Amino acid sequence: MGSRILVFLVVALIQVCTTTPAVTNNDDFNALKALKDVWDNVPPTWVGADPCGSRWDGIVCTNSRVTSITLASMGLKGTLSGDISLLSELQILDLSYNTELTGSLPLAIGDLKKLTNLILVRCRFSGPIPDAIGSLSQLTDLSLNSNRFSGSIPPSLGNLDKLFWLDLADNMLTGTIPVSTGTTPGLDLLVHTKHFHLGFNQLTGQIPPKLFSSGMNLIHVLLESNKLTGSIPSTLGLVKSLEVVRLDNNSLTGPVPSNINNLTSVSEMFLSNNGLTGPLPNLTGMDHLTYLDMSNNTFGATDFPPWFSTLQSLTTLVMEKTQLQGQIPSDFFSLSNLQTLDARNNKFNGTLDIRTSSINQLSLIDLRENQISAFTERPGIEKVGVILVDNPVCQETGVTESYCSVSQNESSYSTPLNNCVASSCFANQISSPNCKCAFPYTGLLQFRAPSFSNLGNDTYYTVLEQSLMNSFKFHQLPVDSVNLSHPRKDSSTYLVMNLQVFPFGQDRFNWTGISRIGFALSNQIFKPPSQFGPFVFHGDTYLNFAGKEVTGSNKSSNTGVIIGAVAGGSVLLLLLLGAGLYAHRQKKRAEKATEQNNPFAQWESNKSIGGVPQLKGARNFSFEELRKYSNNFSETNDIGSGGYGNVYRGVLPTGELIAIKRAQQGSMQGGLEFKTEIELLSRVHHKNVVSLIGFCFDRGEQMLVYEFVPNGSLMESLSGKTGIRLDWVRRLKVALGAARGLAYLHELANPPIIHRDIKSSNILLDERLNAKVADFGLSKPMGDSETGHLTHVTTQVKGTMGYMDPEYYMTQQLTEKSDVYSFGVVMLELLTGKRPIEKGKYVVREVKTALDRAKYLYNLGELLDSSIGLDTTLKGLDKFVDVALKCVEENGSDRPTMGEVVKEIENILHLAGLNPNADSASTSASYDDASKGNAKHPYIFSKDAFDYSGDFPASKVEPL
Repeated sequence: MGSRILVFLVVALIQVCTTTPAVTNNDDFNALKALKDVWDNVPPTWVGADPCGSRWDGIVCTNSRVTSITLASMGLKGTLSGDISLLSELQILDLSYNTELTGSLPLAIGDLKKLTNLILVRCRFSGPIPDAIGSLSQLTDLSLNSNRFSGSIPPSLGNLDKLFWLDLADNMLTGTIPVSTGTTPGLDLLVHTKHFHLGFNQLTGQIPPKLFSSGMNLIHVLLESNKLTGSIPSTLGLVKSLEVVRLDNNSLTGPVPSNINNLTSVSEMFLSNNGLTGPLPNLTGMDHLTYLDMSNNTFGATDFPPWFSTLQSLTTLVMEKTQLQGQIPSDFFSLSNLQTLDARNNKFNGTLDIRTSSINQLSLIDLRENQISAFTERPGIEKVGVILVDNPVCQETGVTESYCSVSQNESSYSTPLNNCVASSCFANQISSPNCKCAFPYTGLLQFRAPSFSNLGNDTYYTVLEQSLMNSFKFHQLPVDSVNLSHPRKDSSTYLVMNLQVFPFGQDRFNWTGISRIGFALSNQIFKPPSQFGPFVFHGDTYLNFAGKEVTGSNKSSNTGVIIGAVAGGSVLLLLLLGAGLYAHRQKKRAEKATEQNNPFAQWESNKSIGGVPQLKGARNFSFEELRKYSNNFSETNDIGSGGYGNVYRGVLPTGELIAIKRAQQGSMQGGLEFKTEIELLSRVHHKNVVSLIGFCFDRGEQMLVYEFVPNGSLMESLSGKTGIRLDWVRRLKVALGAARGLAYLHELANPPIIHRDIKSSNILLDERLNAKVADFGLSKPMGDSETGHLTHVTTQVKGTMGYMDPEYYMTQQLTEKSDVYSFGVVMLELLTGKRPIEKGKYVVREVKTALDRAKYLYNLGELLDSSIGLDTTLKGLDKFVDVALKCVEENGSDRPTMGEVVKEIENILHLAGLNPNADSASTSASYDDASKGNAKHPYIFSKDAFDYSGDFPASKVEPL
């Protein structure tokens, strides 16, 4: 995984994983004390002489050294003292959203040689950006946007060869964009940087041609709203990695370079509000282009270009005042993704014919101030807003058509309630989407280049909400729900919306919670869905920390206390009486509701009626039976736990061992979902898939009963926890067994099943080390149950970090190839013995980087697990690696099916002179019994499983 996830783990995990309290390094303590002395409103935990040992909020230490300061939205007041230079081990500094931090940055900040992240978003720092920042050779993230910095961009920033993210937008910077000379560095040297965000400053001069080159990895060039002059350099067309280009609201002149259509990966391009001249650029071939704005330039008069109709991804075309003329061809409106055409103040004439338009997307056609004489539409597209004001078609006397007036079409979206009734809240509390009263963390989300323009399509916001929540959950942030509201476009065509983040488990956040949430947003750990593009968050100061009194008078009197006590006692007595009556009534209602909502209430033992599931061998256990078989769910029979609940060993009267997965109250599914899962699992019967024996839906419990698999999970064996040594032959057999289980689910189960959470902890090993696929909590039935044909389905992204298919995440379209990707990661795990993400490194990338097929062991010797038996001949290793890498191809269409993977692994075993159908343990010497090591049982549903639609790969985390 990229280095940004490691950065987040430093902040989020070291804080809770630091071992014994250590006395803070004296220099570090003095630096923090100096900061405390010049800052108001520091967290109340900032007391004592040992910040590391007593865990000051916002401070993370490694041993005795301070390595991270994250204090977003704390309301800090003051300046940044030069004493910060004493923190020589500091890696992360995030003071974002403290709008009363003022003054200039100290030159001594250049002494923080280990700093990787300098994030000061939306403070009020001023003065020049210190040239000394260019000496911070480890810096990967420099975010100084939304301050009051002035002066020029330091050329020394060109020395930051590890920089990934450069955001200096929304300041008062002047001067030219620096590029290197024979004696000085410049931004052209930042060939590994992916983000140049320099908009909303006062930069002048030309865009230097030297700024761009073919060797750069830029994906965002945002230079909007400056005072740049001259022409657009043709070298821009060399940066084929670009995805977003914003050069709008400058004073650029001359023609658009003809090679700009080389930028075939660009999805959003803004060239509006300049003085561009010459012919309209031909953008044929830019098949990813979604949003194009070339308004308010002086291109030569031309008819509507036919190549506009070839841009199949186009959602938005804005061509106001560009001297376009003639008739708009009707086939343009047949573009399936088109949402908006804004071509006001041009010379279009003839008939506007939109009978070919796609009614699914099209929302606005604004052709004010043209020469259109007639309008033809087809029935059923009344929702399309057409504006033809100041055209001949609307200038006839008595015309009252709706398209001859301008209507406001602003979205009033707000996150809907989650099947509940909004609460009446006290004081300044707000009712959340889950109808809980709380003090939310608030701010503005500002998206700098969204790919869509139809703000009335609520689907976009629902996806964004899910993405936010999944990101917060994955990073274990204390968030109950989020509310998005009032999406609108500002004058720079930025999409802006209000965000409220509600706390989990209490009515307000503590200091650490705000620090971590603020950091996730300021450091771009949260990655929004791709259609929203680059974003910046403007957090508000949080005023209602846990343990802090709500704003109000601190004055009181003894009389008030006495009166309050008497009144309170009386009210309490009445409340107790009322509570008794209420509880009795609610009990009756609950019993009735339980009877009505229980999907098993109508089950009959010998009939198949109504809602009765069609079970094949699964038994309905009573609560009393399972309590007896597990010795009253005793602690000695507790063999594991996870996010779902606890797992207990049990023994049936026949002597058969079972594993009982018992859901805890907060994680239970709805009754119908639980019933559906049971029906699904009861149809699955294969020797390489864990069998469901039965279930319990009794006394408000949800329990699943599985066969007991004694030798733990593959993950535990690879880590050494089970005492089982997996040599090369055993690993091949494990891979084959798991592949056969998956192939059965995809190709032979009825209906076919996509597992959606394949990982080493969900592959279990029986008494002979045969692999069994387990845990179907995230599984998805697919396709036609009669034909067995698998199709894709668009669904909320679910899976586990490190194993998840990037294509599934990006498109939200689930296919069986998503499981193939995850299985490929497991194959690499078998090779290396490493977890998919370990010490900030992603195993897929590590193997691809080291791979050299011309060398011994494909040059992977240093990555291979030492316990694999490197002193023996690893027959078939090269072919095993080839299969694994095919499975983790970026595009699902390039990956094999699981049936093909099975054949490949069988061939590898044949070539090695082995029988693919022999039990795993019979192929080698005996192994240590896992029971001797008291291994945990594998029916543990690990915390790394998550519902996900926004954070993989995280923004500012390099793609996997």
